[in-house]
Amino acid sequence: MIDMSEQRVLVVGGSSGIGFATAKLAKSLGAGVTIASRSPEKLSTAMLKLGDGVQSSLLDVGSDDAVAKFFEDKEAWHHVIVTGSEVSMAAVRELTMESAYAAMNSKFWGFYRVARHARISPGGSLGVIAGFLATRPVAGRALMGAINGALESLVQGLALELKPVRVNAVSPAVVATEMWSGMTESARAAMFERVAASYPAGRVAQPDDIARQLLLLACTPYATGTIVTLDGGASIA
Repeated sequence: MIDMSEQRVLVVGGSSGIGFATAKLAKSLGAGVTIASRSPEKLSTAMLKLGDGVQSSLLDVGSDDAVAKFFEDKEAWHHVIVTGSEVSMAAVRELTMESAYAAMNSKFWGFYRVARHARISPGGSLGVIAGFLATRPVAGRALMGAINGALESLVQGLALELKPVRVNAVSPAVVATEMWSGMTESARAAMFERVAASYPAGRVAQPDDIARQLLLLACTPYATGTIVTLDGGASIA
């Protein structure tokens, strides 16, 4: 059992999905948890669910000034985990350049900005969600594959640059989160069923699956520069 007592954990994107599951699990393990998001509404909803002992803060990782200001007057964290991003997925010739730039700015440059400014205790960790498309290209998802590949490479470079802070990533396949809320319930269920049938694990991931791996990496002193492909076997299917 992981013990995170007396450890301060910041989950960027902690108001929903994988981030919320990570914040909830870290709290249950004894950590002092802060969730950050650019959405006040999502933060309020998440705080009601997480209960006492969790703090929240507005943070837009799309702004370097905002990220710098967020960290400048705060005590160093033991672990900072970046899970939130807003991306549009479509084929290259169907995706507008504005949407493509926005996806890169949110998922890649957002993490880059946090890595630049986050104050993390020596021996602490910085974690991020990448994705299995980095090594398993899929038609219609070329941009996502490129962003995930760039993140994985950045993580390994940062592990050398930021030591003794440790830097790691988890790369999942399809996770059942609010990311798919734009689909109808029946279409979403059919998609999950179809994808699950194609994975050796026989199911899509739940946010808790990814949260456990993120915190295991955070609490393993030997883990740095590590990319864990946690994809239900999708990349070998």
